Formats: sequence, structure tokens, C-alpha cells
Amino acid sequence: MTTSHPVPPPVLDAQGIGLSYPRAREAPLAVLRDFALRLGAGEVVAVLGPSGAGKSSLLRVLAGLQAPDRGQVRVHGERLRGPHPRLGFVFQDPCLLPWLTLEQNVAFGLDFRHQPRIGAAEKRRRVEAAIAEVDLLPARRRYPAELSGGMAQRAALARSLAREPQILLLDEPFSALDAITRAEMQALLRRLIVRHGAAAVLVTHDIDEALVVADRVLLIGHVPARLLRSWRIELAHPREDALAELAALRVEIAQALRAARRGAPLPVHLAA
Repeated sequence: MTTSHPVPPPVLDAQGIGLSYPRAREAPLAVLRDFALRLGAGEVVAVLGPSGAGKSSLLRVLAGLQAPDRGQVRVHGERLRGPHPRLGFVFQDPCLLPWLTLEQNVAFGLDFRHQPRIGAAEKRRRVEAAIAEVDLLPARRRYPAELSGGMAQRAALARSLAREPQILLLDEPFSALDAITRAEMQALLRRLIVRHGAAAVLVTHDIDEALVVADRVLLIGHVPARLLRSWRIELAHPREDALAELAALRVEIAQALRAARRGAPLPVHLAA
């Protein structure tokens, strides 16, 4: 006799998502149509696709920053109707306020209108813990102009971590960094996700980044965006030195991405 274990509910569940942008003299531009994504606890999903395929629009919808025309997003079963304290967003640009110190920038996210109010002592604890986690305590009183690109992105990540989110949404956060700093940030992101038990959706143009960081890779394309293919990566973390073992998968994803950029159907052997 076998005992079945219930499948835990997704921490984020987006179903039937549709989104269009109005245009002055033409019909609205459909960006997302009937898009679905389920994110499990502790899971990291990377989203690849051609430029303009709707990846950033998808993240804004998942973050509650933009309401979809159709469908709905649920966070822990609760319908998302706007920005949510359990969701943290890390942008491509660190978006640090230049007149605030690093420490003050990290604290700034705790004052957002949708955040639960916390006392001064708890606020200090969260800010200091988040800065320590990204190894920036010595720079806590520096201003953004005094930070390197990698330090600025660490500060942006700390700003999200201070809010103690259960889901991180990341829009190409490391694309402007040099290769070594980018690799360090990828490893840091993975460690932080494991340490916090968070789930994450990472939009990226870098196949290697997806292979190193994610548990599952999604390819979207053809505006309005739809899911073309997904891959689950079974290789254990850390993977920084194991890309040779993922070479065949990398080639497969690259072929599918090239087809998506041309707007062509996926080759038969990739369309499973």
C-alpha cells in the first residue's frame, strides 16, 4: 500500500494572464495572452525570451505593479490586487536614491505604503541584518556615487531582503556587471534564496546565468507572449563549475531561443 502525500500549494500562482497596451491610432498591443506560471516554495524559475517578448511586463504583473486585463495572480492563495509585502522586486538598475546613504537606501523599502508598520528597533535590526548578508557593513554610510556597480546591486538586493519577502522577482539585475562580479552576485543570490527559504523568478538574457541559478527555465516568445518550452534542471547546486555537464542542455536552450527570436516555430526535437 502506498501513501500519497499532498502536493503543497504554490506560493505564487498566475493563471490566464492577459495584458495589452493601448496605442493611439492602432488596436491595443497584446503583450501577454493566457499566460500561466506556478512557483513552488524555494523554487527558482528563470525566464528567457527575445527582447520585447513581454518578460518585464510579466514581472510587473506578478509584482502587483500592473494589473492584468484578464486572469489573476495569487500569492499564498490570496488574490494579488497591488504591491504585496511578501513580494520583493529587484530591478536592472539598482535605483538607489543618491542623497541617501547605503544604509538609508536599504531602510527606504520598509517605509513603502503597503509594508506593515514596524518599530524603530525592528527596522534597525532588519536593515543591519540585510546589509550584513550582502557583505556591505563597512560601506553602510557611503553614498551611491561612492559604490561600485556590484556594491550598488548588493545594496538593491539588501533593500529587498530587509522587507523579508517570501518571493523575489528579479529583472535582469546583474546584466550591467562585469563577468566576475556577475558570477559572485549569482552565487550570492542563490545562497540568500536558500538561507531565506524564498522562491524567485529571474528574468535574464543569459543562458549560463539561468543554468547556474535556476531550478526551472522557461522560454517565452511571440508577442503576445506565451510559454514555448520549459526545462527542469536536476543538477545539484552549486553549479558554477559544472557548466560542462550542462553543455547539451545549453545548446538546446540556445537553439530554442534563436528560433523564438526569429518568430519561427521551435524545431520538432525542441518542441516537446
